[in-house]
Amino acid sequence: MRLLPVVVFCAVLSVCYGYRILGVFPFNGKSHFVMFERLMKVLAKRGHQVDVISTFPLKEPYPNYTDLIVLPTARDFMNNLTYEEVMTKFRTSIPAAVATMAGNVVCEHLNHPEIQKFIRNPPNDPPYDLIIMEVFGAHCYAILGDILKVPVIGVSTCVLYPWISDYIANPENLAFEPTNLLSYPQKMNFWQRLHNVVNNIYAKYEFNSITSEQTAMLRKYVNPDAPDVRELEKKVSMILVNSHVSINGIKDSNPAFIEIGGLHVTEEGVKLPPSLEKWMNESTHGFIYFSFGSMVKIESFPAGHIEIFYNAMKKIAPVRVLMKIAKSEELPPNLPKNVLTLPWIPQIKVLKHPNVKAFITHGGLMGTQEAIHFGVPLVGIPLFADQFINIKNYVRHNIAVALHIDTLNQEDLDHALNVVLHDPKYRNAARKLSRRFLDRPLSAEETAVYWVEYIARHGANVLRSPAMDLTWWQLYLVDVYVFLLVAALAVTYLIATLVQFVFYVAYTGSTVPRKKKVS
Repeated sequence: MRLLPVVVFCAVLSVCYGYRILGVFPFNGKSHFVMFERLMKVLAKRGHQVDVISTFPLKEPYPNYTDLIVLPTARDFMNNLTYEEVMTKFRTSIPAAVATMAGNVVCEHLNHPEIQKFIRNPPNDPPYDLIIMEVFGAHCYAILGDILKVPVIGVSTCVLYPWISDYIANPENLAFEPTNLLSYPQKMNFWQRLHNVVNNIYAKYEFNSITSEQTAMLRKYVNPDAPDVRELEKKVSMILVNSHVSINGIKDSNPAFIEIGGLHVTEEGVKLPPSLEKWMNESTHGFIYFSFGSMVKIESFPAGHIEIFYNAMKKIAPVRVLMKIAKSEELPPNLPKNVLTLPWIPQIKVLKHPNVKAFITHGGLMGTQEAIHFGVPLVGIPLFADQFINIKNYVRHNIAVALHIDTLNQEDLDHALNVVLHDPKYRNAARKLSRRFLDRPLSAEETAVYWVEYIARHGANVLRSPAMDLTWWQLYLVDVYVFLLVAALAVTYLIATLVQFVFYVAYTGSTVPRKKKVS
């Protein structure tokens, strides 16, 4: 009993010396919020008070975690994205899609009554110490850093898009760093490097052009004298990035670029239904997990595609298949007997199970990182956005077989399942990559907490790169190279003039040029 006062004192001390952190995640993307929720819970567990603005309130209370403002959504994408929509609406330009659907549209929430109330009368008892916000498309929310006079930390659920690197002056060596809009390897030929440079420049131009509207929104909804959104972006103190060198390769970076890939992979709060656990344990020949993420409805795919899936799954019996199907009644008849469908599946528990043999996936970053965490090989069928790039990257790591949804046929799917099940190179490569992915001086959680607290302790500009204060021609030393070129030309001219003079003297014996006779 003597220990109880000490424990209570330590708990109180932790809360008293914790920071008050505002999380701003207004984009309605569940796969994105999985990472943000985990980050905020980790900070709350550390003893900090976290308040969150999002479209995804917690289903169960969590200590030190408050859903401050729950924003409305125009549409619920959870288990609600059809094949037709994927093929027609989600294969547009990525910079344009991010700038509009995840950018300008989301910034309209600045006019939400609760946001307006927060802007006009922000809580200050106690005051906030810092803001953590998604850097993706809606960077108008960085204005809250100006309003609260606190540092803004960015967090990205994917490898940094070209336009985001500029916010912290993170170097971009386009000679060996393909942008995350292209699926090139790091060893690129000339034409690939040329495309990489041009694509990078155009992506920044397209995104910045479309999102320039956010400045007008800021001046309409917040303050007529609000700064330009481009100025706000460059006030970001640091960016936590969902990437890791083991998967994404060597890159130039500065200290404000912090990799925390796999932060979201946790079993906390994940419950495994006894019936599913029994089914997996009884899958003595192993099973394949089949899911296209939290949004896409496999049951909405064309009948021809479903038939190919059915035939391929039937052929691998007695190996079983676990499919995430939101509405199984919408599936065509004749589902193979070795297949179990469920509307919701605790993915972490499934991928961790010793009997899982492979993961059929659309290539979403969160799910594939979970598979890498547990050393599970992949059959990738990308549908849109960065999924194509992710799967091509995993193919280069020998942990995946790639298929194309537009040209999907029975032979290719049969072959993919056969090799990933029976060729040990895929399982061995996945396990090897898993070891590298997890081999770090600090875990993703510990890394994120340390650097968030570092900014809170030392201020917004402690990791600010001097490159932020240079013009582009100074940063790339254009002025220096021009000066050196001019100096070299001048020296060359002087040397040429001197040599000409020496030859003249040696030939004529005179240092004075002879005057031409006038006839």
